[in-house]
Amino acid sequence: MGVSTSCVEKGIAVVTVDFPPVNALPVAGWFALADAVRAAGRDPEVRCVVLRAEGRGFNAGVDIKEIQNDPNGALIGANHACAEAFAAVYDCAVPVVAAVHGFCLGGGIGLVGNADVIVASEDAVFGLPELDRGALGAATHLARLVPQHLMRALYYTSRTATAAELHAHGSVWRVVPRGELRAAALRLAREIAAKDGRLLRLAKAAINGIDPVDVRRSYRFEQGFTFEAGLSGVADRVRAGFGKEGT
Repeated sequence: MGVSTSCVEKGIAVVTVDFPPVNALPVAGWFALADAVRAAGRDPEVRCVVLRAEGRGFNAGVDIKEIQNDPNGALIGANHACAEAFAAVYDCAVPVVAAVHGFCLGGGIGLVGNADVIVASEDAVFGLPELDRGALGAATHLARLVPQHLMRALYYTSRTATAAELHAHGSVWRVVPRGELRAAALRLAREIAAKDGRLLRLAKAAINGIDPVDVRRSYRFEQGFTFEAGLSGVADRVRAGFGKEGT
């Protein structure tokens, strides 16, 4: 259980997340993920990173129970830790391929929205249930996956989009049967890793440099409203109903 890194073949590092039962990461888990991705990118032998998960789904966001048990401390911790993990994916010195299966929710959107390429299984769904969880944030990253008006509709309703829908919008590279996801992600990573390593790192820096939105600053801006929701009491009120029947 936790975050692990393996080098399955030359030039490719695979970072795997495993936090049963649903990959809702605690604060320490988000920091561990950030450290693993950054370390993989710093390895001069690595030319591509594959980010994947074990279990029922790719990522279910933050550990809500941890925040319920320590509303102030855990919320601050989660905000800093998520920002670190999202930035680690975005700033990784080499391309990051996200291999997504099952649910990709909340913080999962922050990870894949900052990845370079997404490969998804046919059962993958993507969404931000933040308003149902007493939180805000990651609209920055959802806006990198779908057009603006769809992003707003998904955000306000907490609905999800399928892998096929994101593929139609061009944000998912390939949609494959679940049993073929790992192989498909590695196949793409292998193609990327065949390029010159130094040139790949320059390409990643160049592409980040022409991004029209500073994802780190825009996400931190969003987090300010999460703090406001917490200080006003509205976040606690919404979280108190999390998991209850009919909510």
